[in-house]
Amino acid sequence: MLQTITGHARRAIEDYNMIEDGDKIAVGLSGGKDSLTLLYSLATLRRYYPKKFELMAITVHPGSDTFKTDDLEKICKDLGVEYVVYNSDLSKIVFDIRKEKNPCSLCANLRRGMLNSVAVEHGCNKVALGHHLDDAIETLLMSMFLNGKIYTFAPVTYLSKSNLNVIRPLIYVYEKDIRALARQIEFPVMGKCCPADGTTKREYMKDLIFELRKDIPKIRENLIGSIKRSNIPGWELPKKDTPAQD
Repeated sequence: MLQTITGHARRAIEDYNMIEDGDKIAVGLSGGKDSLTLLYSLATLRRYYPKKFELMAITVHPGSDTFKTDDLEKICKDLGVEYVVYNSDLSKIVFDIRKEKNPCSLCANLRRGMLNSVAVEHGCNKVALGHHLDDAIETLLMSMFLNGKIYTFAPVTYLSKSNLNVIRPLIYVYEKDIRALARQIEFPVMGKCCPADGTTKREYMKDLIFELRKDIPKIRENLIGSIKRSNIPGWELPKKDTPAQD
């Protein structure tokens, strides 16, 4: 399964020019199955990919007592990947100080900001996130239903403030395949430590798609096709250089 997922990741990387020679890429390692799959895939790809790149992993510790990084440290050591833990007060800020009723957006923005800052400090020019194909679809529905916009995140996003490119190599990978790999390799997936886990709008969209698939089996394929055909910024395939004609 790792070979299959790495193959899908390589296709996405090449379709959207995600990696260039000399890149130093920071993987945002949360401890969940998605980020672990991303780490394993890029560590595997690094061994034989023609464009040479460096790889490191960064975990933003939320500050909760139940969040442990020992297993993540061991995995990175086994894979030969530099590992950094950034200790934050995310849990305190989001739940104790701000007392957010819908905390996911604030938490994600704060965490990404911290991740990007640490990546820059360690000389990285790219940050890799573990968003997969189902994430893209769920984000599309959330944007349409809740904000009235046809939008989802792009495969590659340039952040001008930090001069970083955010890449998402798993955008061609279904979540079910990630689950299969997690069982196969027996990932030490981080236990639930967020008070809002399981009660988010994203979980609602996930459940909705599951129910709709019973009557419309190809709904995910149709939705991802809609994303590619709707001129959503960043989803247009870059034009490949063509050889000069004699």
